[in-house]
Amino acid sequence: MNISEFISQYKNHPVLFIGTGFSLRYLRNSYTWDGLLAKIAFDLKGNNEYYLDIKASSEENGKYKFEMISSKLEMEFNRQLQEERNGKFKDINDIFYENMAKGVNLSRFKIYISQIFSTLDFRPEKADELSELKKIRKNISSIITTNYDNLIEQTFEFNKLIGNDILLSNPYGSVYKIHGCRTLPGKLIITTEDYQIFFQKYELIRAQLLSLFIHNPIIFFGYSIGDENIKSILKTIFTYIEPNSEQAKKIRANFLLVEYDSGSMSNEIVEHDIDMEGFSTIRINKIRTDNFSAIYNSISSLQLPISAMDVRKVQAVVKEIYSGGNIAVKITEDLDLLGNAAKILAIGTDRTIKYDYLTSSETLANYFKLIDEANSQTVGLIDKYVIPKTQYFPIYGFNLINANLTSAAALKENQKIKIQGYLADVPAACQTLHATVQGILDDNSVPKSSKSRAIFWSIMNDKVSIEDTEKYLRDYNNKKNTEFKRMLSAYDFKKFSKE
Repeated sequence: MNISEFISQYKNHPVLFIGTGFSLRYLRNSYTWDGLLAKIAFDLKGNNEYYLDIKASSEENGKYKFEMISSKLEMEFNRQLQEERNGKFKDINDIFYENMAKGVNLSRFKIYISQIFSTLDFRPEKADELSELKKIRKNISSIITTNYDNLIEQTFEFNKLIGNDILLSNPYGSVYKIHGCRTLPGKLIITTEDYQIFFQKYELIRAQLLSLFIHNPIIFFGYSIGDENIKSILKTIFTYIEPNSEQAKKIRANFLLVEYDSGSMSNEIVEHDIDMEGFSTIRINKIRTDNFSAIYNSISSLQLPISAMDVRKVQAVVKEIYSGGNIAVKITEDLDLLGNAAKILAIGTDRTIKYDYLTSSETLANYFKLIDEANSQTVGLIDKYVIPKTQYFPIYGFNLINANLTSAAALKENQKIKIQGYLADVPAACQTLHATVQGILDDNSVPKSSKSRAIFWSIMNDKVSIEDTEKYLRDYNNKKNTEFKRMLSAYDFKKFSKE
């Protein structure tokens, strides 16, 4: 069975379980556990031998205990920095003492780890694949990761949960950082002592995760078949579920391990048996490949009745009902008669309830997110909008995502008319030769009130690049004003039209 056929069988939104290999694939400044500790030791001592010495002293039964190495390295790192207040690691000491003055005792070792992962240095050759990855957001329930960096949060824009925040959380649209996050160095789990505390509290977290594993497909990225994290999850599940039961078969059918195989373009799913001490052999599904785009495209193409983010919204309303919030029951035959309440949970048949996801203005405010995700279902709602001819509405990019838009032809014609009409009236003072948007913004000869007009003209006349324009528009503050919609229409036309 190929990957597309396998994922098309999913009846629910998958959960991603992401390990170090995932960050290594997309970031130049990512490390294995061994590599991270070796880097810190070298930065501290200026040679490789110190790390090799503590690594050699941390071997048990033929395996290196990296949590033990971490404990030894932390002790030496903290000791040396304490003795060298204004040395090479002065900035780390500054952060340490600033926090201690507030009564917060952080390990200098963990502060340094948080600094190592403070930026994301993306591999440029993976840019297209990352674009494919973003498209799966709409079909992902939640993400669990053992990574410290912020790659997942930046890519998926999911709510981040660390430590005990996991226990009382809404799983949909969340990333569970079970080993901590660089933003909270005090909660990083890396040393022997950290793991001891973690496992003491793990039972409650285990129960939360177990519910996810039982009810959702699980896809593992960034782990090898023998990884202890995978074995631990399988042990967690099959401790509570009879391995030969029908439920166990369904769970196994939902498990997929993606193993990296350099240069391979394989799309085939195979079965693999995992031997675990104290348990019977457990069979899971596996794909060995370097063709991650095929996996992402399969997930993105998954057609489910409701998006994962809509599930999260419904759960948020239900949670408010449970918690005794400001709830009122309304009986109506017409949704238009309801007030503009912040949240509405409608109960009825599909004949009596109609649901439109976004207004046309909200759609444009979410333009880049919809394009990134290639969210054809939401884009399809454009046909339900009444868009006046006086309004700027960029349609070319949306039409590429959903070719069945019946309103596309008329909207394209209106987009061209609006652009051409405005372009003809741009005064000479706004027709600058700057090669960047920032150059226009910094040009004092262009009045502040005319900046967007100058940017519009530069987009249409290829003075500023599409990439520079996109960055500016993604970060634009007021995405509901006419200036934004006008510039966005120009960007959309230049990038996606073939005219």
